[in-house]
Amino acid sequence: MNMKNGILLSLLSSLVFSVMNALVKGISSTIPAAEIAFFRGLVGTLLILILMRYSGVAFSRKGIPMLAVRGLSGGLYMLAFFYTLSNIPLTDASLLAQLAPIFVAMLSVLILKEKLSRRGAVVFPVILAGALLLMKLHEYSSYSVYALVGLLSAFFSAAASISIRYLSRTHPSYEIVFYFVATSMLVAIPFMWDSFVIPDARETVMLVIIGLVSLLGQLFLTKAFTHENAIIVQVVSYFGLFLNVLFGYLFWNEVPDLLTVAGGVLIVAGCMILCGGNRQSSPKTKLRI
Repeated sequence: MNMKNGILLSLLSSLVFSVMNALVKGISSTIPAAEIAFFRGLVGTLLILILMRYSGVAFSRKGIPMLAVRGLSGGLYMLAFFYTLSNIPLTDASLLAQLAPIFVAMLSVLILKEKLSRRGAVVFPVILAGALLLMKLHEYSSYSVYALVGLLSAFFSAAASISIRYLSRTHPSYEIVFYFVATSMLVAIPFMWDSFVIPDARETVMLVIIGLVSLLGQLFLTKAFTHENAIIVQVVSYFGLFLNVLFGYLFWNEVPDLLTVAGGVLIVAGCMILCGGNRQSSPKTKLRI
């Protein structure tokens, strides 16, 4: 792919992940979430190994500690997020996980020494405001130890994002993605140990499709961090929240309220402004796959 616009890649990853979320919702009534995560990682690991071999991408002998951080942070994000899901309502757990951009902003300044452009600094709060409207934080009510674990999931998600941005300077995207999918597969094993369900033919096909779609989303996201500021990519990914609302309406008759509509408008408008502003200033870095 020759797409060099990190924002466009981030939008594409949001679209793909939203499709994956819809597929997961469709199968989650019969297959436990941890098992879905395991098969997602298994399919992704096998496919990324094939892609690496086909493309001649070898495993690096340098940067192993940071690659391990990428894998562990992604795996720990899943571990913390699933633990939170098992103890507090899905909405609360999702709200906590969506706080990741706050940690991304902090870590980007401290670790990557990045700064927002003037346009980004203006649009950032607009998109964030839209996300807050969609998440309806005024209805959030859980302040337990499980909520603290949910905050940790947001931190691990941010750490994964920062590690991708750091590694993308020197490592192929395929290798970065491998460390995530392989580690996430291993992290899911303890959670499905006592609740494993043997999938039938239809469920097996669905699990494979979820793995395929997830890998595509990971590749888009990883390449997005190659070309754009980590804060911008993370905030633009909030577009996925709007897409999830849209899919919920189309497939499950979930009617969005006024706050949801307003939040979606702010997100889409902000993303369009970001895309327009970066059209002429996209980095010229060659995409590494």
